[in-house]
Amino acid sequence: MIAPAEQALYFTHEQPQDADAIEALLDHAFGPGRFTKVSERVREFAEFRPEMSFCAWEGSRLVGSVRMWAIHVGGTPAIFLGPLAVLAEGRKSGTGGELVRRASAAAQAAGFPVLLVGDEPYFGRFGYSRTAGAHVRLPGPVDQRRVLALGASDLAGPVTA
Repeated sequence: MIAPAEQALYFTHEQPQDADAIEALLDHAFGPGRFTKVSERVREFAEFRPEMSFCAWEGSRLVGSVRMWAIHVGGTPAIFLGPLAVLAEGRKSGTGGELVRRASAAAQAAGFPVLLVGDEPYFGRFGYSRTAGAHVRLPGPVDQRRVLALGASDLAGPVTA
């Protein structure tokens, strides 16, 4: 169970020493198929932004993670959110939502719109919409209805470094 009273959940910015635990969490959450997704193509060329990336911890156990990446959309600087992962037993506890809120707020405080590939019913409650991502072109096949953006209504063009 995530966050029992004796071990409260807490959040930190991602640190270099968190990398192995995050990779294990991502393998657990997505399996090997995660490397074939268009989002992975973006992460291959984007610059990692640890100051906008967060980890959720229960004591010394990593229970959730969200990573952020610097990109351009048609020349406009932006941030790409993902992957977002939470241990299976914590998926109904609000951990993922809090990670999204923190990461999105960090990007917006720095003046960047945020782009992601995900489900609008989930991410819409944080302000993301497919209308805002409708004219974004990702580097590979993607269901355009899953391309969501926050903080800009005029993002258009290819996603590049």
